[in-house]
Amino acid sequence: MNENVANRPHTLSLDNRHILSLSGVTDVQGFDEETVNIVTTLGVLIVKGRSLHISKLSLETSEVVIDGEVSSMHYLAGSEKKGIMARIFK
Repeated sequence: MNENVANRPHTLSLDNRHILSLSGVTDVQGFDEETVNIVTTLGVLIVKGRSLHISKLSLETSEVVIDGEVSSMHYLAGSEKKGIMARIFK
């Protein structure tokens, strides 16, 4: 991870459960209409909902905007993140 990106603050703003704006994003691991997996400077964030799509993605500015109906957001703990990565690359 670029040291400059790692030092950026992570912010999250949800407007009416339909527009999610994030900063401090370092990568998007995967997405579909129901789930978006985002790597932030503070860990992996799992966003779930309906009709989700990424309307803005800029890793240069570390920003992401997701449109759709957001039903939940969950940060993975450090051990969970390693567990998922270990399962993916088994």
